[in-house]
Amino acid sequence: MTIEPPAPDEPRRPHGPRDPGDAWVVAPSGEKYWGRFGAAGLLALDAERGVLLQHRVSWSHFGDTWALPGGARHEGESARDGALRESHEEAGVPGDAMQARFESVLDLGIWSYTTLVADVTAPFEPVISDPESVALAWVPVDEVDALPLHPGFASAWPALRAALDARPAILVDVANVVGSVPDGWWKDRAGAAGRLLTRLSALAEGGLDATELGLPATRWFPFVGAVLEGEARAADVDHDGVAVWRATGSGDDQIVAVAEKLVGVWNPVIVVTSDRGLAARVETLGASVRGAGWLRDRLD
Repeated sequence: MTIEPPAPDEPRRPHGPRDPGDAWVVAPSGEKYWGRFGAAGLLALDAERGVLLQHRVSWSHFGDTWALPGGARHEGESARDGALRESHEEAGVPGDAMQARFESVLDLGIWSYTTLVADVTAPFEPVISDPESVALAWVPVDEVDALPLHPGFASAWPALRAALDARPAILVDVANVVGSVPDGWWKDRAGAAGRLLTRLSALAEGGLDATELGLPATRWFPFVGAVLEGEARAADVDHDGVAVWRATGSGDDQIVAVAEKLVGVWNPVIVVTSDRGLAARVETLGASVRGAGWLRDRLD
């Protein structure tokens, strides 16, 4: 593998000097891949309008094709941050209008490309903000195949499209998970619940490997919810990425009610509890169940 700098007429970042990541990686067999530290792109999915695609200018690599906004990652930059930064620079995508759903990684050993698939949470209009784009357009999912696609995107699109059917959700029986470890939680139920919520927030941010959820792609960022009951209801509920319900009566009844709302909107819905009776109730709704130990093993 060699690193080859860009040609003088290749596009620069919209603002400031080139980043060290803006270079070609050249395989021993001669293939060239853009991004010294790999590359990332954003598949923004709007429920009403479809997928945001970029029509690449003719002189660019595989020009006159349609692809995702994206580009070279910076040194030390996560794929998710790189995809959001590049899509903002190239198409004006507001990062706070996106909710990450999953990442799909093509890893060639010498180079990798990560596609971040994210749902649009606040509608926006894309803006051409660099010379690599001829046009930006929202394309209905069923019409993407009809366009002349960038070869890399064309190869990845069938699997990405199939994965769009999944929107995983995890609902946690906090009392059951907290009570599964004899660490003195009974002395401060609210504090123990709060600590679990903090760990669930980290899980929501960092996501789960696809194999943990039985899903395709590489890494997923599921919806995470938690039900508090009894004294634990006093726990701090301000935890990013975690939806919290405080049961006024039976915690089990609240979990069943929430699971019933989630099923059909999210897929799959996973309820975390080791309570067999509760497990049977949510399974009849179409949810699946994982034990408290399964969750503990996956928390930071």
